Amino acid sequence: MANLVSHVEQSLEPDRPDESIASAGTLIADLIREDAYVGDVYSLSYETALVQIHDYHREQVGGIPALSFLLATRTPPDATIDIRREEASVLLLRVLDHADLPNAAEALRVRVETAQRVSGEVDQHWDDQQVMDPTTHNILSYAGVRCRVLGTFYVTADSSTDPPIYSLSFGSDISNYYPNKGLKVYKPRAAVLQRIVNYRSLGTEEERMGAPVTIGRVRYASTHRPFQQVSDVPVSIMPSDLLGQKSALFGMTRTGKSNTTKIVLKAIFELRWQSNSVRIGQLVFDPNGEYANENTQDANDQAVPTAIKNVWACGPEDLQEELKQDVVTYGITGHPNDPGRHLMLLNFFEDDNLEIGKTIIDANLSGDRDAKYIGNFCDVRLEPPDSSDRSAMTRHNRRVLVYRALLYKAGFRPPANIRPATRNLFNAALLAALTANSDSAEYQNCATILARPQPSWGELI
Repeated sequence: MANLVSHVEQSLEPDRPDESIASAGTLIADLIREDAYVGDVYSLSYETALVQIHDYHREQVGGIPALSFLLATRTPPDATIDIRREEASVLLLRVLDHADLPNAAEALRVRVETAQRVSGEVDQHWDDQQVMDPTTHNILSYAGVRCRVLGTFYVTADSSTDPPIYSLSFGSDISNYYPNKGLKVYKPRAAVLQRIVNYRSLGTEEERMGAPVTIGRVRYASTHRPFQQVSDVPVSIMPSDLLGQKSALFGMTRTGKSNTTKIVLKAIFELRWQSNSVRIGQLVFDPNGEYANENTQDANDQAVPTAIKNVWACGPEDLQEELKQDVVTYGITGHPNDPGRHLMLLNFFEDDNLEIGKTIIDANLSGDRDAKYIGNFCDVRLEPPDSSDRSAMTRHNRRVLVYRALLYKAGFRPPANIRPATRNLFNAALLAALTANSDSAEYQNCATILARPQPSWGELI
């Protein structure tokens, strides 16, 4: 019977890992450090993990900031890992917020009552050993944190080679979980954290265009303490990872969003002179001139101060003249440091631009709208009406004629193909009434000009 049981147990277990599989297990084992232990998962689902952490372990790892990464696994540190087992994996968690333990209400009551006993004693805290007994202090030192399950690190093999090539892979979910199996939790720091934040799949040769570009360092919060052991962890990206993707960059004021964007734009441009060269067109909308103009504060005595329009200067010397032609800047005003800028001017006279130009003018007059004549001018709209409504079209064409005359008077010069036209805009009865007004030469002069089929802009003024 004993031999039968032993035989059944052996048949249910995976084969002993050979040397290559045992070596592959180090890809997982290297993520787990005994000195990084923080607690245990006490509740797990496909999307959320609840972790219990003691204050002692929280302090040992430099704290648990919100949004920090945690690793959960059943594999003990320094163990030989058989990658064929289901448990040979590591869950990647992200801390979201605290989570109440079942004794949260009782713990809160004890803390409040204990704090009341030392109220007014500034040299003594309610958690001092003289105030709270060690057993109670130890029990109340446990707290829960709620984490989001980001995915799973596991080992895969490329069976197309002999022997197979093993690599660390990441899946953005978990394929299974056991509610009654505990997971130990570790906080990745230093080299382990660097390996996680810079993880990328190998991909194909086409997907590996360019070299990794460092864009900054890990920072979980504004309160950035060196003992947390994350301040020296660099974060890099592959420029090709951004191609064909929707990307967003968020951050507080003065945290380096503009400089990071410059680094990203420069890295994508540099794909032009990599081994497998590729030209990627980039269109940058830059209302404040952050990228088109030199930032003299960041120049640091460089021959070419930092500006995206100078990105060509980073290329090989024999290609710089060619690369320089690939960078074109546009603007609505000239700039002394950018003589080659193409000016993009909006012609207010064009039919398609009438309402756009009017909106720009209205915005500039917004501070003077209290004056009745300016308010009336801003209220005028220039959208064309239904073309089948002849009466409405006549009134619209009159407004456009007067508006263009005002633009001309303000110093804007219309294109040669736009000439003032008064045909069919003013009926004979109106012109006759103006002419018959013998008390005003201006009225008579007006009638003479409006009666012409094509008066000049100067006459209309």
